[in-house]
Amino acid sequence: MKHILVTGGAGFIGSNLALKLVSKGYEVTVLDNLSPQIHGDNPDETSPLYRSILGKVQFIKGSVTERADWLRALEGVDCIVHLAAETGTGQSMYEIQKYVGVNIGGTALLLDILTNTKHSVKKVVVAESRAIYGEGRYYSDELGRYVYPEERADEDMARGDFEVKYPGCKQPLKLVATTEDSLVHPTSVYGITKQVQGQLVHLVCPSIGIASVSYRYQNVYGPGQSLSNPYTGILSIFSTRIKNGNEINIFEDGKETRDFVYIDDVVDATILGIEKEEANGHVFNVGTGVATDVLTVANTLIEKYGILVPVRVSGNYRLGDIRHNYADITAARTILGFEPKWNFSDGIGEFVKWVNRQEVQEDKYEASIEEMKRKGLYK
Repeated sequence: MKHILVTGGAGFIGSNLALKLVSKGYEVTVLDNLSPQIHGDNPDETSPLYRSILGKVQFIKGSVTERADWLRALEGVDCIVHLAAETGTGQSMYEIQKYVGVNIGGTALLLDILTNTKHSVKKVVVAESRAIYGEGRYYSDELGRYVYPEERADEDMARGDFEVKYPGCKQPLKLVATTEDSLVHPTSVYGITKQVQGQLVHLVCPSIGIASVSYRYQNVYGPGQSLSNPYTGILSIFSTRIKNGNEINIFEDGKETRDFVYIDDVVDATILGIEKEEANGHVFNVGTGVATDVLTVANTLIEKYGILVPVRVSGNYRLGDIRHNYADITAARTILGFEPKWNFSDGIGEFVKWVNRQEVQEDKYEASIEEMKRKGLYK
């Protein structure tokens, strides 16, 4: 593997991956459409991520939904890391055609090209998401087995009952780490599209002699992530609120948890999948294996910024959001030799240092909430 194509390579994960690959001696091509939601209206001035890769990679501005852009980007490529996607669970619930067209349609177009044209591609690495697991994995003492709760009911959350339910269980369920063989049952359009992306790659690639690897990234954070996108990344959303002196609205009761994994660890795990033949054919969770609740995230950020803003645990909620999920990373440890190097406290410290060096971004959070209200997704 000498020449790597990174789709979405001007994004948060993609740009960090591209730069690390270049530092290791790889030739890197990036295909990215420079979405204004992520990069601003003038990426040359408004996107540090885009600027960070300029002159270091072969950059192609284009879309994964356009055949001509794929054909140009695939020239001489040995391995594809397919990260380009529409992201955000909330937005996906009302921009359905867009999410399906880009995430599933773009992947289908790639596989169609690989199946029907001459190329040099030997491996495809695709980003799935923890969103495919939906509400994750739990253990029921009453039933004596693992269970996978369905999406939470609107009427339960409306009365402040936010924990998951499972038929026949009266006692609270015990949250456990989600393994790769856990039930796949996404609760958002975004989750469905990421599930199908992975399934397509693992189905088609082996049939045409191409190795396939997929990653189910948990909540990735760190220096460089978009501070202007109000739809994804609670660390960025909270940071922009704090920097503008605005109140933080904590959804539900603040006890909902996520597995926050630092960008450097995600990049390292992804490169192991590129380089190791042992990775071929496998699906890997990438996280820390530690669940952190949202209220802790908000309070930690306020402390590290040293800016006191109100924190309101509002009981508001978004339809399609999950309650809990954290990763079992045994497979990545065993097969790839992956071990996360960053804990949450240290990673947040680096993130805050980086944010403090950036211009304060316009806070678009309220506008995003109004949009979700209009769509009936925010309660």
